[in-house]
Amino acid sequence: MNIISTHDHRLVVLSVFISILAAYAARALSERVSVARGRAWLIWLVCGATVDGIGTWSMHYTGMLAFRLPFPVLYDWPTVLLSLLVGISGSAGALFVLSRVRTGWLRVLAASIVMGGVGISVCITLLWRRCGCKACNTTLTGS
Repeated sequence: MNIISTHDHRLVVLSVFISILAAYAARALSERVSVARGRAWLIWLVCGATVDGIGTWSMHYTGMLAFRLPFPVLYDWPTVLLSLLVGISGSAGALFVLSRVRTGWLRVLAASIVMGGVGISVCITLLWRRCGCKACNTTLTGS
């Protein structure tokens, strides 16, 4: 069975724009995390992780909304929020590792592994997408 799909190019462009904007904001906030100390460090870490996590999450969801299928695709809200929290947590872990005074190869490797949380949030989203067709439902449930 062939399923014909399309992309809304306006949403694809918006997704790329969101990604660039979020990366710029996260980069600017990561510099503040690196120089802050004490309570200010924690505040900048939480803000930077939240901005980066929401930016990445928004970019992915906008990209998925750009993908048009000939049947309805719905998302489970608890799973959507879970994917957001996992993305923010992954960003927080990476910012934590990279905010140390010295950043060697081991720390960069650790931050890369922690950033896998962002990838996990996308997988969570894709796995729990609700499709209005038998082919999609059987793929997800295995029946």
